[in-house]
Amino acid sequence: MKVLVAVKRVVDFNVKVRVKADQTGVELANVKFSMNPFDEIAVEEAVRLKDAGHTTEVVAISAGPTQCQETLRTALAIGADRGIHVKVDTELQQLGVARILRAIFEREKPDLIILGKQAIDDDANQTGQMLAALAEIPQATFASRVQVEGGVVLVAREIDGGAETVSIKLPAVVTTDLRLNEPRYVTLPNIMKAKKKPIDVVDVAELGVDIAPRVKTLKVSEPSKRAAGVIVPDVDALAQMVKSKVTLN
Repeated sequence: MKVLVAVKRVVDFNVKVRVKADQTGVELANVKFSMNPFDEIAVEEAVRLKDAGHTTEVVAISAGPTQCQETLRTALAIGADRGIHVKVDTELQQLGVARILRAIFEREKPDLIILGKQAIDDDANQTGQMLAALAEIPQATFASRVQVEGGVVLVAREIDGGAETVSIKLPAVVTTDLRLNEPRYVTLPNIMKAKKKPIDVVDVAELGVDIAPRVKTLKVSEPSKRAAGVIVPDVDALAQMVKSKVTLN
């Protein structure tokens, strides 16, 4: 079984994001980037499936500028066998990424596609669902446990009422939740081995897909500051303030 794992290069979760002075976006100059944490979980799960003997090859894919190859090297250090870099120098939105992944899916013919349920930079939670729809294959989102049994994948997922387990036939798309696993620590020997693993570079024009943005960002601004709290002497005073529709923060 071949597994395709999508990984995204995002601003590191430890970085305090700053808005540009002209409010056209966030400041990305001289900012540390890393792999999206949810995608790191996806890579770890794919490697665990390989360690368990369910998978013969794990292929990591990333779309974006040349720097995405650093993210792919991290995936290779975790345990992926090879990488695919789809070179894109323009803005990429969720539908564009889904179309790129569908094109690679048709080329690689993987049995399973795993990706994070969302990226921490846009929190869209859309790419996996769009990919499954475009490729016309089953999907299971927010996976907290993945079990492969022949040509079927059992996925445990949390829902509003508790938890459920769904069974989907391969090929399929699975998006990962935080509770699925804890990614392994990448050791120096594995980092050195990753440098020798192949990364195929594909220009997005070769795929013949439309990646034009559908959504336009009008303005990006900082969240409004919280108002100061109000101290009330007793419950009666609090009730009176609530009745008078005074906002308490």
